[in-house]
Amino acid sequence: MAFDYKKEYKEFYMPKNKPSIVTVPPMHYIAVRGQGDPNAEGGAYKRAIELLYGVAYTIKMSKKGSRQIEGYFDYVVPPLEGFWWQDGVCGVDYAHKEAFQWISVIRLPDFVTKADFDWAIQEAARKKKTDFSKVEWLAYDEGLCVQCMHIGAYDNEPATVALMHAYMEQQGYALDITGKRLHHEIYLSDARKVAPEKLKTVIRHPIRKQ
Repeated sequence: MAFDYKKEYKEFYMPKNKPSIVTVPPMHYIAVRGQGDPNAEGGAYKRAIELLYGVAYTIKMSKKGSRQIEGYFDYVVPPLEGFWWQDGVCGVDYAHKEAFQWISVIRLPDFVTKADFDWAIQEAARKKKTDFSKVEWLAYDEGLCVQCMHIGAYDNEPATVALMHAYMEQQGYALDITGKRLHHEIYLSDARKVAPEKLKTVIRHPIRKQ
């Protein structure tokens, strides 16, 4: 059976729908940076997702090609994630999506080296006849965070965020969103197929001890 990060690391991907404190270890990601409204038809965000999955599946299916990645094991491609911010705003202003800056990411299995990643970029570009130059290798050490499962539309996330912030303060923590520690979302539902009120999204914010 293929290794599924969501099931093997439930503390990071399947939290309860009430806030909790978690320490997230360093991870490597396939990443594409951009800006603007993620809902824009034909926009940069939708293009970024296509690039991410192009590389993710090139790595996953490498077992059937000429490159045998050392340490490879069969796995389910991890869910799409995103780091979000807006200049001059602490957190996220959902009323001004056009001001979003974002890094869309998909987690890489630990066995993938930078050399394997570079090969996957070249291989995806060769097979799909597409420019993958915007795709980058991202190392991110998230550390101490408060997180919660949000169930519902993305525009309703502020209510969940408010619960998270109240909980962290009760536990003696302060919000620590900076230029390097960002609002983080993990998308467990496909918004094209799931009704807005049933969407499952992990929301995670960096914190520090008061």
